[in-house]
Amino acid sequence: MGVTAAEEGFVSGPATTDLHVLVLAGGLSYERDVSLRSGRRVLDALRAVGMEAELRDADVALLPALTADPPDAVVIALHGATGEDGSLRGVLDLCGVQYVGCDARASRLAWDKPSAKAVLREAGIATPDWVALPHDRFSELGAVAVLDRIVDRLGLPLMVKPAQGGSGLGAAVVRDAASLPAAMVGCFAYDSTALVERYVPGMDVAVSVIDLGDGPQALPPVEIVPRNGLYDYAARYTAGRTTWHTPARLEPAVAESVAQVALAAHSALGLRDLSRVDLIVDSTGRPNVLEVNVSPGMTETSLLPLAVQASGLDFGQVMGGLVARAAAR
Repeated sequence: MGVTAAEEGFVSGPATTDLHVLVLAGGLSYERDVSLRSGRRVLDALRAVGMEAELRDADVALLPALTADPPDAVVIALHGATGEDGSLRGVLDLCGVQYVGCDARASRLAWDKPSAKAVLREAGIATPDWVALPHDRFSELGAVAVLDRIVDRLGLPLMVKPAQGGSGLGAAVVRDAASLPAAMVGCFAYDSTALVERYVPGMDVAVSVIDLGDGPQALPPVEIVPRNGLYDYAARYTAGRTTWHTPARLEPAVAESVAQVALAAHSALGLRDLSRVDLIVDSTGRPNVLEVNVSPGMTETSLLPLAVQASGLDFGQVMGGLVARAAAR
């Protein structure tokens, strides 16, 4: 299930240290601050293993810089739409610049949660029942009537979150019908479409998937225990708000099932290099995929670096290996 320390050899040697790497971080999304923290950590990790790396924002100076001094590979540490909706990857493709992570098409698919859930469901991967509701339809059809129908169809409690977005921004658990309108308003502050799905109680688990050359491998699952019960923005990035257990406290058979489901989701969405699959393991031990992130956080409290550490690998060597693979494409 995990990646062995022996695979570290893939990322060492003079060939990788000769590479010129550009780490993109910042952007204009709600997740800019988190992105900058991720980018700095990736930058430090690559430099620690001897790579020539620099940090740059995705702004008007980017394309001239790519033309004047093309990097061997780019690491996209941008979160939110800038780094995850596929548009930046499409521009990098136009420039002939290689990058770590999936291509533009797969990124677009994973970024739109309702579309991704539909693909997962078609592949036989469990994901909670849902409805996607654009703000315009919500208003045109009558808020009260629509919300009543949602409760009738999906039941309570519910999870409300932006159809496109990350870091838990705009997400809320709704335990009674009276709280649903406020949750929808909060969600629409971050996206024009709300994803409302059946809330599945259980253990929050994240499985990071990396490919260092021998095919996708699932790293040890990380169990997430937020103090207030919801893994929202504050719980993710504020010290003391969340406890993590790596590996997750799962029975061996369940842990293996979680890993296999994460790998299946990574494959079904056409991803490559790395991803993070967020799941709920219900009371029966069944994993339910919530969403898949193609540009996982790399901060000091982010889940992929925690999983890398638990696997016995060095974060800088893993990132260096991913960069080397991208540069070789």
